[in-house]
Amino acid sequence: MKQTTFASAAYDRKGKVTRRERFLSEMDQVIPWGAILALIEPHYPKAGQGTQPMPMQRMLRIYFMQQWFNLSDPGMEDSLYDSESMRRFAQIELIDDAVPDESTILRFRHLLEQHKLTEKIFGLVRGLLEQKRLLLKSGTIVDATIIDAPPSTKNEAKARDPEMKQGKKNDREWHFGMKAHVGTDLSGIVHTLVTTSANVSDFSQLPHLLHGDERELYGDQAYWSEMHRFAAKQHGVRYRVNRRRNPGRPLSTYHKKLNRLRSATRARGEHAFRVVKQLWGFTKVRYRGLAKNTARLYTMFALANLYMVRRRLLAT
Repeated sequence: MKQTTFASAAYDRKGKVTRRERFLSEMDQVIPWGAILALIEPHYPKAGQGTQPMPMQRMLRIYFMQQWFNLSDPGMEDSLYDSESMRRFAQIELIDDAVPDESTILRFRHLLEQHKLTEKIFGLVRGLLEQKRLLLKSGTIVDATIIDAPPSTKNEAKARDPEMKQGKKNDREWHFGMKAHVGTDLSGIVHTLVTTSANVSDFSQLPHLLHGDERELYGDQAYWSEMHRFAAKQHGVRYRVNRRRNPGRPLSTYHKKLNRLRSATRARGEHAFRVVKQLWGFTKVRYRGLAKNTARLYTMFALANLYMVRRRLLAT
């Protein structure tokens, strides 16, 4: 049994459950800890004669909180000292347990990146939701979002990140950064993720976002292709991509109405973007290069999938 500090005892007697506590409690119950730890365990440092590694589950819990609250490595270390609710989620009692420093947090993140474990975590969560019939393969919604990168050259390299590029959004706004392309089921659960620089067209990534068992396909006007519509019809796939007007020839009233009807379903593909970008603050990349940011996105979309179905998971 761990000793309880006076601060922890006083925290137990407070009368209100904060939104952060409720969120952490719900996510604690729906994350498949055992399966994820089994993925990491073969690569995690083993205890020996020298410095003992931090408990693996503690580091994984800290890594997940780092994504949810958009914290840097030093910021995560400081938050563990500041926040009792975060210490409890990480299963840290200040009297008995050491708080990992920023270098330890950094090394754990590099371990996940080096062995591509975040992609495996994403696949594990996807398989879990398929097993529970919370992710269905009857249809796919395709969509993409731009994640900005710092355009400044005031850094050590005196240059922009060479893997980030300039891309246009809505034919009006220019953004420097990367793109996250996703394929989701008809409820918005992400089953496929592809990342590129921001100048890559959405349409070019469409084949990589399909799992092959679709009976319906939804997407915005950027994915429209008459050739693809014909091919989908030949394969028995209902092509529900919003129609794009031809230059100098506006859409008919019928096609405008059809686009609005399709958009009611297509908009569900943006639910995961709302969680990752608006709720969890991943609107700007933290690291240089696509690889590290892609690893982070795999984690965030895996957690976003669990977050979006957490009520149904808790009910079962």
